[in-house]
Amino acid sequence: MAELFVTIGPPLTDAPRLLGPAQIRQLAAEIGVRPTKTLGQNFVHDANTVRRIVAESGVGADDVVLEVGPGLGSLTLALLGTAGRVVAVEIDPVLAAKLPSTVAEHAPAQSGALTVITADAMTVRADDLPVAPTALVANLPYNVAVPVLLHLLAEFPSIATSLVMVQAEVADRLAAVPGSRIYGVPSVKARYFGAVRRAGAVGRNVFWPEPKIESGLVRVDRTDTHPDDPQVRAAVFAVIDAAFAQRRKTLRSALAAWAGSAAEAERRLRAAGIDPGLRGERLDVDDYVRLAAVD
Repeated sequence: MAELFVTIGPPLTDAPRLLGPAQIRQLAAEIGVRPTKTLGQNFVHDANTVRRIVAESGVGADDVVLEVGPGLGSLTLALLGTAGRVVAVEIDPVLAAKLPSTVAEHAPAQSGALTVITADAMTVRADDLPVAPTALVANLPYNVAVPVLLHLLAEFPSIATSLVMVQAEVADRLAAVPGSRIYGVPSVKARYFGAVRRAGAVGRNVFWPEPKIESGLVRVDRTDTHPDDPQVRAAVFAVIDAAFAQRRKTLRSALAAWAGSAAEAERRLRAAGIDPGLRGERLDVDDYVRLAAVD
């Protein structure tokens, strides 16, 4: 059961005061937090970066933003300056408990627009949130970025736009197009939910501690092209997983176990209008949806 913290405050008026490097270290020291690799904690301390993320997300006063891993509150404060409401999901109970007071100090006029939930983003459900989010904006932990993104897009169909910061290599893979060397399972599955594109790069020097790798922004704009049905989605994702499990093989061979035999895989592929001699990276998400629907 997720634990809920709600901070009540006055209506939105004055702009929040954003955090800098000194404030980030001071907040961490106050609560005895040392960033851990286990939770993928790298705190953004650059005000221009969080402003850019919020601008790229396109959120406005009518949006309810779901933020994952708010940490010490850098991005949260910037979001509160633009969005109508922010629901922040934080797995670390110490950070979750501190965030409302940080917002009360740096954005007193917006503190009533914040809800903090102590939960694991990988398991959070719609019932855990007090309101359906319309947007996802987050600095996702590098080690679980793709599964968290896919889980949230599946669990919250109300999310129309997503802007996430991930490892640069992961950003490239998510935004890759069919036929490219890095096009794979994350690329196809993300496209099941909508249009995916790279939305910029983020340098290492805006984080504390500074990571060894570059970061990138990815934007997903949801479409209603594919069914919002868990069973249909699971069937499509099973085909995608099978096609890329043996990436160098033709689809006829790669999908043999999934279909029951190579001959049956070929039959289904031809029924879906797909050349059995192709490899998985040549197909777009629409191809996989058609293939999964073949009886």
